[in-house]
Amino acid sequence: MTTVLIADDQPMQRFGFRMLLESQDDMTVVGEASNGTEAVHMVARHHPDVVLMDIRMPGLDGIEATRRIIASGARTRILIVTTFDLDEYAYDGLRAGASGFLVKDALPEELLAGIRAVAAGDAVVAPTLTRRLLDAYVHHLPVAPGTRVTSDPRITALTEREREILTVIGQGWSNTEIAARLHLAESTVKTHVTRILAKTGARDRVQAVILAYDTRLVTPL
Repeated sequence: MTTVLIADDQPMQRFGFRMLLESQDDMTVVGEASNGTEAVHMVARHHPDVVLMDIRMPGLDGIEATRRIIASGARTRILIVTTFDLDEYAYDGLRAGASGFLVKDALPEELLAGIRAVAAGDAVVAPTLTRRLLDAYVHHLPVAPGTRVTSDPRITALTEREREILTVIGQGWSNTEIAARLHLAESTVKTHVTRILAKTGARDRVQAVILAYDTRLVTPL
């Protein structure tokens, strides 16, 4: 059973999410929060598997709430659900540690699939959309002039092959594409990805893409 906390300042939106989630045999809603402060407190109390996190909420917004939840060491994963598919705040939310990004006009089955994917430890944002999002807001990256990729300890811990795969993950390649283009078995690619996440401390594929941008393994076109 996947436990979900809904964080949204609009009562009707929370009601709609609750009705959808509680129609599923494998999901249950453990609570509703109307702002970020409530979301942080309710995560500490209920330890949900997933939080559906709105971004624009009164008081503490969804970005800071995400940052605090991740910083607390909670196992809870955050799925950002916002109005615009290239909302600049969504980028900040992903950098804060969210594991996925969906728009509120997504189909019900897309939202449900997203929750299940995040709960299982996968990323929800499609690689191509991730790249689009990061390219649009890459100016948020605080990189000093002359910063070298090799200076980041998260990258120096990787083997040459792992660095190569992290680079193409950042470029939006799926595991299938990586396997075909680098002439590897897909199971081998999955093993490399798992090791990359473990060595870099990235929570999931979305965070790995952000790492590739942060360290300039990948730069926007």
